[in-house]
Formats: sequence, structure tokens, C-alpha cells
Amino acid sequence: MRLLRGAGALSIRHLASSLGVSHMTVRRDIATLEDEGLVDAVQGGVRLREHTGVEPPRERDSRAALELPRKEAVARRAAALITDDMTVFIDAGTTCQALVPHLTSRRGLTVVTNDFFTVSALFAHPAIEVIHTGGVVDAASGSSSGALAAATISAMTLDLAILSTGTWDTSHGLTSPELDKVVLKRAVLDAATSGALVADSTKYGTAERFRVVPLDALDVIVSDAELPESAAAAIADMGVELWTATD
Repeated sequence: MRLLRGAGALSIRHLASSLGVSHMTVRRDIATLEDEGLVDAVQGGVRLREHTGVEPPRERDSRAALELPRKEAVARRAAALITDDMTVFIDAGTTCQALVPHLTSRRGLTVVTNDFFTVSALFAHPAIEVIHTGGVVDAASGSSSGALAAATISAMTLDLAILSTGTWDTSHGLTSPELDKVVLKRAVLDAATSGALVADSTKYGTAERFRVVPLDALDVIVSDAELPESAAAAIADMGVELWTATD
């Protein structure tokens, strides 16, 4: 709690390192503190709850502050997938948004996205054509999804789909807590010639209740060097390319 009062939000990895305990211990402690009404669990970490006296950032801002160097490294590596004259879908999320600065030299690029932050970031780059999917708005994540968004995608042909996820592993594939997101992600993969996942290693080994697709439905996975060796081997056995980012 002392560390959180100083930072507002911290990653599980940072807390485990600072306290000299396992990730599972940190997760159990977060669950206990959440039950006591002191904190809120977010993807990859934890933030102070508002009534503790420290104003917490919005959910999207909390996630953006977690594992920032790792997210940027993954985004930088994933940007190599995008070439001139592509029509590419960029999913919602802080890692996907971090792709934007690496796209400014591309020519003839069309970006399709459900992420309002990515659209806003691309306002400064008028040479890149931008299409927003529309759909049901999720204010907490700054994105949209659902059947309306999927209908927009179904009217398009995509060269590449770059997906994000908060939960993934080799057994369950990509999963999501919300059906609206499942509908959109599946529509995007159906419309795309190739599909890629960008997800750092802190999100690996977790699953939500709704399955999006198995990992072998993807062509490329971009993660970081701390992904477990067993996971890397399993991905290779599936015939999926694994691109590893370095800081």
C-alpha cells in the first residue's frame, strides 16, 4: 500500500521484484486488498481505489503506465509487419497505440481501428488514411466493439490484422471477458489476409471466459524475451511465427 500511494498504479512484475515475492503471492495480496475495498486490479497490475485518498487514473491510463518499456519494444518490433500501401487493422489497447509513431514513414497506408486514442494520435499524420469501425463505445478503454463494428469490418478487405489481448496462452488461445470484443476480433481475422497478435509476456498464462481464436489461427505473435521457453516451443510447434522484441 505504501508503494501504491507513491505511484498510484504498479505492475505485478514491479511489486514482485520490489517485495521479493512471487507473482502468485502478489496476485493473492491484490485480491485480498481488493476485497477490502482498497485497490482495483487492472490488466497486469493494480491501482489504488479512489476513496483511499489518491486519485487513481482512468483504466486506460492505468494500463498505459504499466510495463511501458516492454509495450514500446513489442510495438516497435510489430511495426515491421506493416509496409507501404497496406490496409491494416490496429486493435484497441496501449501496445497497439504505441505502433503509431513507427508508421509515419509508410506511404499509401490505410489504418482501420476501433480505438479512439489511435485515431486521435493519427490526426497529426494526414498522409495516413484512417477509418474507425464505429460500434458500441467502451469509455473505460476508449474503444468500441460489437456487431456494428464487425459490420464495418465485413465490408472491407484487410491485408493485415494486428490484434491485442489482455489474456492468452497456448491452451486457450486468445480470450476475452466480453462477447462484443470476441465478435469484432473474429470479424477482423476473417477479413484479413494475415493476422498477428501483439502481447507482452506479462499477459501470458491467463484466460478469460470467452474464447476468441486458438493461437494457430494467427500467422505471427509478437512478444518479448521473457516469454517462457515452453510457450515459445509450443508456438513453434503450431507453425506460428514468434517475433521477439528486445528493449
